[in-house]
Formats: sequence, C-alpha cells, structure tokens
Amino acid sequence: MKYLLVIIFAGLSLKVFAQNISSHYKVYDVKKQKTISIDEIINEMKLADVLFFGEEHNDSIGHILEASIFTKLNEKFPNQIALSMEMFHTDVQPIVNEYLSDLISEKNFVKEARAWPNYKDYKPLVEYAKQNKLSVISANAATRYSNAVTKGGLDILKSFPKSAQDILPPTPIDTATGRYLEKFSDLLGGHSMGGMKVYQTQNFWDATMAWSIVKFMKANKGKKILQLNGRFHSDEKLGTLAKLHHYDPKLKILNISAFSSEDFDQPDWEKYKILGDYIIITDPKIKRSF
Repeated sequence: MKYLLVIIFAGLSLKVFAQNISSHYKVYDVKKQKTISIDEIINEMKLADVLFFGEEHNDSIGHILEASIFTKLNEKFPNQIALSMEMFHTDVQPIVNEYLSDLISEKNFVKEARAWPNYKDYKPLVEYAKQNKLSVISANAATRYSNAVTKGGLDILKSFPKSAQDILPPTPIDTATGRYLEKFSDLLGGHSMGGMKVYQTQNFWDATMAWSIVKFMKANKGKKILQLNGRFHSDEKLGTLAKLHHYDPKLKILNISAFSSEDFDQPDWEKYKILGDYIIITDPKIKRSF
C-alpha cells in the first residue's frame, strides 16, 4: 500500500509541476508557423513512429517536459510507447531491464548501469516506465567502443568478436559530410579532430543510437519511440535522426529541439525554424539542473 501511494504521489507531483512551469516554456510548430501546446505534438504522433526530443543536458524545464511528454504519450497510446535514451549504453541493457522488472535495487542500478551524474533529471522517466511496464532502450555506444573508434577509427569495429557485434551497428558506418561536419567543426572551435577520428566517434554514437531504435522496433512491431538525446544529435534532422532515416526510410520521424533562450520573452522563431519540426524554448531565468 505504501509503495502504491508513492507511485500515485509521484504521478500527481509530475502533473502539478508541469502545470506550474507552463509560463516558463513556449512551443512553436514550424510547419504551422504558430505557437502550440504540448498536447498538439502528442496528437501528431498518431501518424508518426519516432519522436526525438533534442535537449540541453542541463535544462531543468526541458527535463520536466520530457517526463510530461512521455506520460502524455503513454496516456494517448497505451502500451505502445517505449523510451530510448542516449544516457544509457547498449552494454547495460540487461541491467536496465532488471531494474525495470524490480529485480535489483536502485542503488545497484545507478552504479552498475553507469547512470549519468544528473540521473535525478531522468529518474522520473525511468520510474514512470518501471511503474507502467514500458521498455527503456539503452541506446548509446559503450564507452570502450567509442574510445576504440577515437583511437583507431571506424574500421576498428570490424575487429571485435561476434559477442560485441550484437550490440554494435552494422559496418561500414557512413561518416556524414556537409552540414553535420561543418557544425561539428564549429563546435570544436577549429581544434584538431585527430585525423577525423573524433568525428568518426560522433558518427558512431549516432549510428549506435539509430540502430538501437531500429532493432527494438523490428522486435516490437507497432511501438512508438520517444528518443532522448542532446540536441546536437538531432537538430536540423542530422546526426542520429539522419542515421535512423538511413536504416529505415519508411519511418515517420518528428523532432523537437529544446533549449534555454535569451530571447524567451520575444522569440525570433524564424531564426530557429531550421532546427526541427517543433521548437521549445525555455526561460533562462529558471535555475539549471547542474
């Protein structure tokens, strides 16, 4: 009974919290060229398979909205929703599954699944998945493989044994040129990319997250996915989103780009429209997560 009350209280708290921040975020529909509600995004998912939420990792309001969207999606499409997360790596999927099945403690889960330092920001989503028996996909590449790519390039992946290939994306992995490379170079501020190997690692992360989604969807027909990642991975429909489209061109994908914005009071939506199907800007005056 005590556990049930905790679940009910947590659900109510999340809804109240989401309502209380309503004046601290704005949602813009790029196609309709107008501000909309979160519920309108949920309704659009009727005809979509995957919704990307491109976040800033330290945006507190963004994290609350992620949990709210996840909840609303499950209420709208019961038993059809799964959560995919950059924040967990493919090699810890069994640990995530054990926690969702209530077989291990939260302490062991956080430690052995190598949860991010700001796990508290994602905990409401994981707990909601656990309470509602929803799947959570540990989508990102394990660090040891990322480090190997940074050191030896993408070709090194072919050298790993079959046991590793089961959680690696298929090779060869395309290294994106054009706009994505340009953005990545700008991000590094002109610093060396180590013979492109650092950029190859970025593409490896994108491919792994995209492939994790595709594998899950093939094994779970009819599921809709909410994918959480840093917005660089999906802004302008590049990165992970582009890789996902490459792996399965038939998927209907929508994406959100969410970030704290200094022009919150009078946003210049025209400036942001290239970033996604929906733009969410949050109030910079609200305290960040960490």
